[in-house]
Amino acid sequence: MTSAEPATETAPKWVYTFGAGRADGSAELRDLLGGKGAYLAEMSRLGLPVPPGFTISAEVCSVYYELGRKLPDALKPMASDALDTVGTIAGARFGEVDNPLLVSVRSGSRASMPGMMDTVLNLGLNDQTVEGLARRSADRRFAYDTYRRFIQMYADVVLGLDHELFEEILENFKNLKGLEYDTELSAEDWAEIVTRFKSLVATELGEPFPQDLHLQLWGAIAAVFGSWQNARAIAYRRLHDIPDDLGTAINIQAMVFGNMGESSATGVVFTRNPSTGAHELYGEFLVNAQGEDVVSGMRTPQPLTEAARRVSGSSKPSLEGLMPDVFAELAAACSRLEAHFRDLQDIEFTVQEGKLFLLQTRAGKRSTQAALKIAIDMAEEGLIGREQAVSSINAAQLDQLLHPTLDPNAEKMILAKGLPASPGAASGELVFDADEAVHLKAQGHTVILARVETSPEDVQGMHAAVGVLTTRGGMTSHAAVVARGMGRPCVVGASAVVIDLERETLLAGGVLLHKGDIVTIDGSTGQIIKGRVPMREPKLSEDFATLMKWADGFRRMRVRANADTPADARQARAFGAEGIGLCRTEHMFFEESRILAMREMILAEDQEGRRRALAKLLPAQRQDFIELFEIMAGLPVTIRLLDPPLHEFLPHGEEIIGEVAASMGVSVARLRRRVVALSEFNPMLGQRGARLLVSYPEIVEMQARAIFEAAIEAGKQLHSRVMPEIMVPLVAAKGELDLIKARIAATARAVEKERGTSVAYSVGTMVELPRACLLAGEIGRSADFFSFGTNDLTQTTFGLSRDDAGRFLGEYTEKGIIHDDPFVTLDKAVGELMQIAVERGRQARPDLKMGICGEHGGDPETIVFCEKIRLNYVSCSPYRVPVARLAAAQAALGRSVTDN
Repeated sequence: MTSAEPATETAPKWVYTFGAGRADGSAELRDLLGGKGAYLAEMSRLGLPVPPGFTISAEVCSVYYELGRKLPDALKPMASDALDTVGTIAGARFGEVDNPLLVSVRSGSRASMPGMMDTVLNLGLNDQTVEGLARRSADRRFAYDTYRRFIQMYADVVLGLDHELFEEILENFKNLKGLEYDTELSAEDWAEIVTRFKSLVATELGEPFPQDLHLQLWGAIAAVFGSWQNARAIAYRRLHDIPDDLGTAINIQAMVFGNMGESSATGVVFTRNPSTGAHELYGEFLVNAQGEDVVSGMRTPQPLTEAARRVSGSSKPSLEGLMPDVFAELAAACSRLEAHFRDLQDIEFTVQEGKLFLLQTRAGKRSTQAALKIAIDMAEEGLIGREQAVSSINAAQLDQLLHPTLDPNAEKMILAKGLPASPGAASGELVFDADEAVHLKAQGHTVILARVETSPEDVQGMHAAVGVLTTRGGMTSHAAVVARGMGRPCVVGASAVVIDLERETLLAGGVLLHKGDIVTIDGSTGQIIKGRVPMREPKLSEDFATLMKWADGFRRMRVRANADTPADARQARAFGAEGIGLCRTEHMFFEESRILAMREMILAEDQEGRRRALAKLLPAQRQDFIELFEIMAGLPVTIRLLDPPLHEFLPHGEEIIGEVAASMGVSVARLRRRVVALSEFNPMLGQRGARLLVSYPEIVEMQARAIFEAAIEAGKQLHSRVMPEIMVPLVAAKGELDLIKARIAATARAVEKERGTSVAYSVGTMVELPRACLLAGEIGRSADFFSFGTNDLTQTTFGLSRDDAGRFLGEYTEKGIIHDDPFVTLDKAVGELMQIAVERGRQARPDLKMGICGEHGGDPETIVFCEKIRLNYVSCSPYRVPVARLAAAQAALGRSVTDN
């Protein structure tokens, strides 16, 4: 985990104080102090109203685990001294009965992990100090409300008691009194509830609730460090690719109270709209509440601005209308922080009896649509440069812009409407449990997760679902923030919807839906709709076009697409592909009109019979290539010759063999014999690719002829020469490539003679075997280009089948054997083989063009590596082309974003 040089040989500096305009730390110490601690220090240095506190560095988290989940003894005197300093600034003292200092204990890793680790608020209260707080605040009700909050949170986080046990006591008490809201409870009521809470702790644990305040503090610190390894934090790190060894810092800060009456409040504000990117303050608040009330979703908050109140139709006053002076101070602080950090800020604030305090700021989670607009706007405002704008977008999340939207002309049965928390639309089966969402997704189901409110324990279910719906919560609730970060459509605060988790039903608009029923949500409008609604493909915004133009200006590598059909090719061009890096010709032979001729070729007894069958395929194959050449309009097109083993084109199973034999006019016995003859124990490593083409050169001749004749015809239509790139798959030896290349050249000469014109072309190989990488110097002397087929190169390097590896790769990543799925992000050993091939290939031929055409070609981390080894291009699926364009620009700039 993160570590720092000790201040002296005997006394490491583990504690960093902040407050009263001063701070030991700064934003530059983010690795050590975590994002929260570093930004608190920076805000304090800026002179903003930050409650004083101190940060325990992340290296103590490492020590805590090294000691077997035990706090180091050396930490305690450092923390005690810092606590005295905080008390001096705050004008109170920890443990002093008449003037008690209360503190919050919060996590804060370098990587933002909202809600994933534990927090303890209001620490410093016991049976004596609560009376002192009552006297000091002149508000006994406030004091006992704060004490009951502390007992419930401490018992949950530190002592391990289910918070629902405490909620049950509270709800039963209110029901017996005939009360609906917490705010209706008196000071005596809260005192009685405190007594019942303490009794519950004693009954469940066999010992009283701790009254020793320092014991409370060390327990809370240990619990927060321990929460780094809780299930939800581990799951979040897996989903967001956050290293396990970062650890977390801890921030201990003087409490300020938003629950001290009608002149107090608490809330969250974003300096711009995190859903749309609009340059407007966006947030929510609650009067007479603490921070957890806003983010938990237990109460639906009030809008921050008058404009937002009018749009929402809320009858409750906005902060701007209720506390105009506080709002003006908050707006000024927002402007200052955004200008200082040059990024969207997510700020938590509290108003205590009319005085504003800023509790934290961090880079705000945002939808990809918002990220684009914010980056473009900030660059045009001069706040950041174009390089920073391009580098600020998470390339992997660009495909979120391809979210479908509802067809505006489709009939819709709208059941209810909530808050539009995360854009996009989705349809799926209703599911009410996060674990069940994960289970159903693994079985191939598409689900909408519906909850009263989400909690951090639901994060894996949210990731498994295509959309999220909650009946409680606001635009800054847990569900909203996490869904936006994941790119999931989300509707929150749908108060007209009634969810019964026990019966697994949803009631809305007089319609009762059950688990498994289909529902559609629109995260852009907040609509909840019965049944499946037709979708429309998204239209890319002007901001998208602008960012792509800027990115194209920075990147060195070209970006092509893997496209086998005209539809794929057109889509690729629409997304800015600069050619086709892989056209898999075998897909063309599986069409119903062509498979018969392919099977005739396979059944032929001699070469002439095979030639006759292939001649039937030639016109269709030629037309395929003509369309691709015309769509690409002079851009490079790389066509891979036939790769799969022949048995893939034959039927399997007695009933199907009988049907195919009848349709072909051959005996079942003959067809069965051929199926048996071509069967292989391990087809992936059998007679396929170059091995097949060496044995069946007539296939090479037919495909090469189709390519050359198509190039001539397309050239006439385009009024320019078409120069196809012909790729030979699965080459392991130079001799294979030489034999096949000679057949291609002979076919080219024949076509030139027949057509009376010359053809220009190049021949290269798909590098997908470790042997080919090691012998790249030899093979490179015969090849015009290399294209790394990383799907097969990964399989042959690991010695595993991609189709079977899913059974255990998840376990391997969970147990830390591998960091990433090697079929998603390039493995380091595969990368080393590629680097060897690049170096040796270019030693033999300095102008050797090189690219990548496996699925890795659209993975941002892999693209960074491709830039490092100086490939000429990457090729990926059409819908990954925008991702690759941006990632290639970020790689060229030497910076990229993995998480906003």
